[in-house]
Amino acid sequence: MNRYEILTAAHDAVTARGQNYGDAKDNFERIAALWSVILGVDVQPHDVSAMMIAVKLARLSNDPTHRDSMIDIAGYAALWSECVEEAPDN
Repeated sequence: MNRYEILTAAHDAVTARGQNYGDAKDNFERIAALWSVILGVDVQPHDVSAMMIAVKLARLSNDPTHRDSMIDIAGYAALWSECVEEAPDN
């Protein structure tokens, strides 16, 4: 897959996930709230993107050819951008 195919696949994945899980920002806010309680630290929606990218990087360290993880990283990076764009202090 080339970069354009990865980005197109990431777009498709983000769209499909939105249909399954609802609005990404709302979902990341729910995840951040849960992680904040579990970890005992303040977790923001953009932190969810960062942590999910870290999960995908860990998986890629086992299999650096796994395209699905690459696609997910691109999608999480795009969602990270949306989270910080819409953050109250921006």
